[in-house]
Amino acid sequence: MLFEKIGIIDENFDFKKDMYVGVKDDRICYIGTQKPEENYGRVYDGTRKVLIPGLVNAHTHSPMTLLRGYSENLPLDRWLNEKVFPFEDKLNCDRAYYGTMLSVAEMLSSGTTAFSDMYFFQDGVIKAVKESKAKTNFCRSISSFTDGEFLKESRVIETLDAIKNYHNTENGRIRIDWSLHSEYTNMLWMIEAFGDYTKDKGFITHIHMSETKSEHENCKKKYGKTPAKLFYDSKILDSKCLFAHCVWIEDSDIELLKEKNASIVTCPASNLKLGSGVCDSNKILNSGINLALGTDSASSNNGLDMLREMYLAAILPKGINNAPDIVSPKDVLKMATVNGAVAQGRYDCGIIKENYKADLAVISLDSPSLYPDFDVINNIVYSAEKSDVILTMVDGEVLYENGEFKTVDVEKIGSECNKIVNEVVREISL
Repeated sequence: MLFEKIGIIDENFDFKKDMYVGVKDDRICYIGTQKPEENYGRVYDGTRKVLIPGLVNAHTHSPMTLLRGYSENLPLDRWLNEKVFPFEDKLNCDRAYYGTMLSVAEMLSSGTTAFSDMYFFQDGVIKAVKESKAKTNFCRSISSFTDGEFLKESRVIETLDAIKNYHNTENGRIRIDWSLHSEYTNMLWMIEAFGDYTKDKGFITHIHMSETKSEHENCKKKYGKTPAKLFYDSKILDSKCLFAHCVWIEDSDIELLKEKNASIVTCPASNLKLGSGVCDSNKILNSGINLALGTDSASSNNGLDMLREMYLAAILPKGINNAPDIVSPKDVLKMATVNGAVAQGRYDCGIIKENYKADLAVISLDSPSLYPDFDVINNIVYSAEKSDVILTMVDGEVLYENGEFKTVDVEKIGSECNKIVNEVVREISL
């Protein structure tokens, strides 16, 4: 495909007008101000449109779309124990497949091309990703509440099976990460065994950390150290780590994460809705830590709209620091694209640059909220809505365009999800 006369967010995250971008197979092969001589097949009219790198949702739980609207107005501990865990106890691979397909459709329609997913029922989740042709870094979260032996734990065995069966499959679209769910859902023996086992394996580790004040403070009471220091001492940080939330991390934690080149993913909407607090992304950005952006699940968010997440990520740090000049729209756009790709270990994604993967989204500028186009990047971060996304491409293949999904039957999937939810609610009440 050749995008012609289109605005682009270039590799430096500056806006350029009237550009040509040629895509061949799964790569961006040409970027320039002149129409290339080579034939790229379909020519796409970019008038009043802007091409952005595909958005990367760096922390979510895709099957939990099934719980959208089910558990509301509760703090995290009650949200989990009273509503989420009983519901999830009734799920299976087939139900997780439908929930994931619905999540992928929502993400594609709002410009997201890749997501880091933490869940279980991996065969169902991966089946959905294969069929939809999206990109994922999937991890099976590990929890432990009794003593045991690391390699005999069912969740560890499932992770090893996922690595064997799915890692780097589908031309690299599917990657498998390791995951501890969190400090508070694991015993010390598991945390230490996890660090010993994974430190030399070369995989990314994805963990919830310091999401709530009570979680953070209880860890200090229990171990005499913060969750970050506990993970550091347990050698978990010797792997490439992605820590979700980090609302309550301390300055000493930031130093440890920076030392070990860890990434953080902030989830502003979910943290606000659950009353967990606000992550000081300005402090994290200033530290030099790679900061990505995620939605968390559609159960706690209640959507998977990265454009809405960008807006919150841009304005919240200004509010908590009483400083309107911090965390620029360009910073936020990087968080939602290339920083997320780096957190996933996808170093040829997240930028519009020749030889990079053609993971792209098109935003129409013909929207009342996007006029005048005095500053397009400001408009994207502060004003754009998911309805302004008119095309999403993954590995050079258009998966969503003008309301049409190429790989997902949304009406069928939505109907099946409604059926599943009604069944689960009945099963819980029995």
